[in-house]
Amino acid sequence: MKRMARSGSKIQVQLNAGDGSKIPAHLSIRPLARNDSKSATFGIVVTDMTETRRNEEMLRALTHRVVQVQEAERVRVAVELDDNITQLLCATHFRSQALAEKLAAGDRRLRRDATKLREMLGKTAEEVERISRNLRPSVLEKLGLVAALRDTSTEFARRTGVSVKLACAQLAARLPADTELTLYRILQEALRNVEKHSRARHVTVRLRLRTFVQLAINDDGIGFDPERHAARRKGKGGLGLLSMRERATYVGGALTIKSVRGAGTEIVVTIPLPPGPGASHRIGRRNQT
Repeated sequence: MKRMARSGSKIQVQLNAGDGSKIPAHLSIRPLARNDSKSATFGIVVTDMTETRRNEEMLRALTHRVVQVQEAERVRVAVELDDNITQLLCATHFRSQALAEKLAAGDRRLRRDATKLREMLGKTAEEVERISRNLRPSVLEKLGLVAALRDTSTEFARRTGVSVKLACAQLAARLPADTELTLYRILQEALRNVEKHSRARHVTVRLRLRTFVQLAINDDGIGFDPERHAARRKGKGGLGLLSMRERATYVGGALTIKSVRGAGTEIVVTIPLPPGPGASHRIGRRNQT
């Protein structure tokens, strides 16, 4: 109460109702004017949070469903790309190569154009394959979280020229599937933001494991003002960060963003783990990509 007298306080409590049920409540405690009295006087406002908690649960359930539908649609699109577009591109690539070989050796212009066409088709097929792989993370499903983080970091560094340093905990067992997918998708989105906006030259990715799992992504880019960014989050610029927050909330975790203009950005997602042997995992050696 002394601390509250200095700064005021808001606390969350569970109140015991007369029928034996528990009521979530919000207590706002403020010191009142003493009026020359030597005794401390406080005012307490009690707010019933039952409806708010119910709305929060409904929002979490909706977020859960949206994520499920999104992942199902990604898998469907990836299968369509693999079964149709990629095969057609590969077939066209081989036909263009055969056509280039059949052209007369003396007709250099046509052979050059045919060769360029073949190269463009090959690059297009590689890009479609990359998109398909990102939509349906087969590495994550087969080899686990660390392998998927390493694969994504390596591909990003090779394609963009931005160095990525990866330091991961040693996982003796698989994490919950939803947790692994959430961390993988958040890393994807964070690297996408680095590529589009940050102008960074170096990125560091760290995975820690205690009674929680924590993924931290740091870059040395131009940074931004998080408060100003949050104010216009309803526009186009805020969808990436909003998506990451929703995914973290979906698995009961929390996501924090620290950024300073000219000093880079740090994104940290922390997800609690169920009790078990995961708390005893050790931090592994740092791997560089």
